[in-house]
Amino acid sequence: MSEQTQQDYKQLNGVVLAYMGDAAYEVFIRRHLIEQGLTRPNKLQHKATMYVSAKAQAGLISLMEQDGFWTEEEEYYFKRGRNAKSYTHAKNTSVMTYRISTGFEAVFGYLTLSNQTERLAEMAQWCIEQVEAGRLPNER
Repeated sequence: MSEQTQQDYKQLNGVVLAYMGDAAYEVFIRRHLIEQGLTRPNKLQHKATMYVSAKAQAGLISLMEQDGFWTEEEEYYFKRGRNAKSYTHAKNTSVMTYRISTGFEAVFGYLTLSNQTERLAEMAQWCIEQVEAGRLPNER
């Protein structure tokens, strides 16, 4: 990736990165669940929520910090997303949990836009493993 391209991503609003990352992460999750044989739409939606809810994403961030899973660059994009002004409101969780979740999604957005597909897949798989191992904290 060229230095100019890198600079362009740093100028993007963290919420823009989060919109991209939300979609990218959800594709990984839904593909995983479908490959596991979960193909009924309502059950697929219900199960996917365990992985993609703001509470789950905030819990995964906590585990990433605890396990030292991410790079300094990824942490930079997390902070950009977390600190970005979002004009949507948290519906089923605290504002802080929602903001942390936005940071989580911003990291996935950055990895997607910068074509870091191997790292994106590694991170998504790690997240899936944490959820399935029951490692998520109850509430952040």
